[in-house]
Amino acid sequence: MKAKWIGGILGFALGGGILGAIAGYALGSLFDTSSDGPDPLADSPAKSQERARNNFLFSLMVLSAHMIQADGKIMHSEMEFMRRFLRRTFGNDAEKQGNDILLRLFEYRKQQGETAWKEQIITACHELESIMPEADRTQMATFLAEIAKADGTISQTEVAALRELIIHLGLNPALTEQLLSLGGTTLEDAYRVLGLTPEATDEEVRRAYRKLVVENHPDKFAHLGEDVKQAATRKLQQITEAKELIDKMRQK
Repeated sequence: MKAKWIGGILGFALGGGILGAIAGYALGSLFDTSSDGPDPLADSPAKSQERARNNFLFSLMVLSAHMIQADGKIMHSEMEFMRRFLRRTFGNDAEKQGNDILLRLFEYRKQQGETAWKEQIITACHELESIMPEADRTQMATFLAEIAKADGTISQTEVAALRELIIHLGLNPALTEQLLSLGGTTLEDAYRVLGLTPEATDEEVRRAYRKLVVENHPDKFAHLGEDVKQAATRKLQQITEAKELIDKMRQK
């Protein structure tokens, strides 16, 4: 039985563009993509929210396929990170289907060749910049950074790939170091999370923290589903922990 979220991906295929082309290939003959008949919610706010969520998740999978192979290898730890994400988000059936889509994306990349694939990824990022709110693109970049960290080491190739995706998504390249430092335990990590240096004043620390709280408030991601909202909650907690570490060290 086709997982519900798979059908939502067809919105890309119907909408055209490079993401539509990639979606058409990734689905291929893996799933029964025939219509289930008229959808009574086709023009409802609920349907629009579901479409936004599905488009976010499929776009994440496309960019994740790029990040997983950024260092030229497909690491078990990175694939397991994605499988856990799919299982937690959609359940056991969707985990297998999502894993199959990733394998299809790897095959698509091989068929296209590195030059064509990278050009398509850049185009896909530009498409996302035009249709997706900045907050959603930032949260997508957060997931991509987690993939880079999944095996416990972050190569310079992975850092460069993440920065390139962030730039083409229309985001500040400084976000790269911030996201890779989330969850870190050093004072240097804490300053990078807030986008500051140790020379920042107390007021600059407070101002940077307040700005990040507003930008990353979990309620901004409710339209993408409870799991994405929970991920945003974890991210906000890590930002708060970075601020608390800076405050603690400054009180000594």
